[in-house]
Amino acid sequence: MPGLIGKKLGMSQVIQDDGRVIPVTYLLCEPSEIVHIKTEATDGYPAIVLGFDAYKNQSKNKKFKTLKEFRVTTVEGYEKGQKISVSVLKEVEAVTITASSKGRGYQGVIKRHNFSRGPETHGSHHHRKPGSVGMCAKPGRVLKGKKLPGHMGNDTVTLKNRSVITVAESDHVVAIKGPIPGAKNGYVYIKYND
Repeated sequence: MPGLIGKKLGMSQVIQDDGRVIPVTYLLCEPSEIVHIKTEATDGYPAIVLGFDAYKNQSKNKKFKTLKEFRVTTVEGYEKGQKISVSVLKEVEAVTITASSKGRGYQGVIKRHNFSRGPETHGSHHHRKPGSVGMCAKPGRVLKGKKLPGHMGNDTVTLKNRSVITVAESDHVVAIKGPIPGAKNGYVYIKYND
């Protein structure tokens, strides 16, 4: 599945001719440059590596802020230095989106797992604590997978079969149906069937 790299701009709505309102997320997909081509002979599988969001002051080894490898069925038709623009999505109906969700740092059980809080008054010492987690002498430990405080967010999330609503080639913008994980200006990786 070849792909594109974009930046999340934000959400909006598209009103159809029949009056339906479709929620969309706009992605800025400026042309990505092919920086490397992998072949079965050299790497064991065919793939292209795209570079996106070029640095203003490029060095010898650092030219793009993000690189992403996309597997393809064949590398024919691809050349190093070739630009891939948003126009490739003109004929595509659905895409697969991969992005990093918003990071929320270290969170307690109320925010992370929707636990309910304890009473505020009457000498209660149980406000936002997780409560009892262990068992008796057997097994004598806390079992794996217990819902406890910890790191929340900043996960890689993949959404399949997201509809492409509109493609604006002149502005390098594509509208994808529904929400997409991540903050504004976060990188979004788009895969489509060729």
